Amino acid sequence: MQYDYDLIAIGAGSGGLSVVERAVEYGKKCAVVEAKKMGGTCVNIGCVPKKVMWFGAHIAESLRDAPDFGFHVERKGFDWSELVKRREQYISNITTWYGGYFKELGIDVLEGWGSFVDEHTVSVDGKLVTAETIVIAPGGTPFIPNETENADLGITSDGFFALTEQPNKVAVIGSGYIAVEIAGVLQALGTQTTLISRKDLVLRGFDDMVRETLTDAMIESGIHKEYHFKVKKLMKADDGTLTIESEDGQHLEGFDEVIWAVGRETLTEPLALDKVGISANGRGFIDVNDYHQTQVPNIYAIGDVTGQAQLTPVAIRAGRYLAERLYNNQPELKMDLSKVPTVVFSHPPVGVIGLAEHDARKQYGHDNVQVYSSVFTPMRYAFTEHQIKTALKLVCVGEEQKVVGIHIVGDGADEMLQGFAVAVQMGATKADLDATIAIHPSSSEELVTMRPMILK
Repeated sequence: MQYDYDLIAIGAGSGGLSVVERAVEYGKKCAVVEAKKMGGTCVNIGCVPKKVMWFGAHIAESLRDAPDFGFHVERKGFDWSELVKRREQYISNITTWYGGYFKELGIDVLEGWGSFVDEHTVSVDGKLVTAETIVIAPGGTPFIPNETENADLGITSDGFFALTEQPNKVAVIGSGYIAVEIAGVLQALGTQTTLISRKDLVLRGFDDMVRETLTDAMIESGIHKEYHFKVKKLMKADDGTLTIESEDGQHLEGFDEVIWAVGRETLTEPLALDKVGISANGRGFIDVNDYHQTQVPNIYAIGDVTGQAQLTPVAIRAGRYLAERLYNNQPELKMDLSKVPTVVFSHPPVGVIGLAEHDARKQYGHDNVQVYSSVFTPMRYAFTEHQIKTALKLVCVGEEQKVVGIHIVGDGADEMLQGFAVAVQMGATKADLDATIAIHPSSSEELVTMRPMILK
């Protein structure tokens, strides 16, 4: 049968763009379907704008500490709108580049919402197009809990990036990646920030050292932390500010904005998956095999829609591997999600690869795990008023002490992790790290000098 395209990707985010970009290298005719903006969440309302805001907050912290280094700096204020304007111009440049680049590659961009008609046909706002292979990569959207009364008085991370003026007082509800990143940015830039969560510590699922160290650092930065607070409803006062009421009757008042950061859900509802017999679970995730194939042989799903390691580089790798399997005779190529490095752009940042200590002990047995850790004040903060600690941990297993987990909290974690991720990927042992000459003075040297040393 003759199709309009060899491959259509539904969604022009990291996953969708990567699979068509690689497929055209092998002479395939491709298209992407996108209802919003090229680049998806990461470029427009995720990784990229977040990192810009994080840089701004980092500069604010440097200005705060400047007098401790002898600089007589008069801080005359901060213009939120100027930062946002420059951020959006940067993003616009990226999306404009995508348009020209894809035109050059011969990839068609079909603007509109895509939905299935049958296993080879997609309707794009009523226009029918066909493809031999279809890739589902619609990404996700922030989740607002339906059970909370007047929940829509709050905004999500999308709304945070839409703010053109700096709020004076904000509550962030949640304790995951997005919550701690937004709270850290707001506090550093001068907004009075409250972090509301149901548990004592942030970043559920991370190593306990990471959770404890970051929670303490956020509180020391001035963020007000409300523990064991289950939100019942939001209310708007006569002056326009927001009040949050808990299930046990507590009230937190006077917020200019309340930001929901309690998770994300996928954008599968518009896809009409039932037309092709693909099912999704309650949060909209689509089940796939190790090769990202759905129940329908010619339909694949990649990225956040699968619920697997919802990170931009993972979606990009999944898209490229899929194209290699389909068009470059590498049918057995598949991803290993057990060693995915990740960074939380909190204040201070967190870098992690591999297993947390509790997961390693559960998987390998308590006595087969050896842990090395270090907590210290790095030179950057050793003589400043605001002293921020760095904490590092190695998780090793077996007689050879293979490194199965590295956990870093502190300045530079975001940059130092990538190199150590290569070491973990290659199967490094504690002896390999010990045999590496340290770079001094640096925080990363702690990872190759932890006692007891193993001579090699």
